[in-house]
Amino acid sequence: MNRESSELTTEQRAELQALKELPDDQIDTSDIPELLDWSNARRGLFYRPVKKQITLRLDADVIEWFKARAKNGRGYQTDINRTLRQHVESQEKNDDS
Repeated sequence: MNRESSELTTEQRAELQALKELPDDQIDTSDIPELLDWSNARRGLFYRPVKKQITLRLDADVIEWFKARAKNGRGYQTDINRTLRQHVESQEKNDDS
């Protein structure tokens, strides 16, 4: 069970279960009408991949290169991860070809 749902009271859980069992046609959305046009939707906007801490040996000059380009030396690990992800995605794209 995730952390947020484990912090719910018994009453809150019962209310959520009742809402879950409520048929769609009985849900009043007049105060927030249903959005039918998803043409401007962006996929993955709120998705955060699960991170896994590892020990990884990288060449010192590579680390310094990323650190030098990071604002105040912060976020360089995110930049390395982004670079690796771009490489993986390009390889997967090539594999599909």
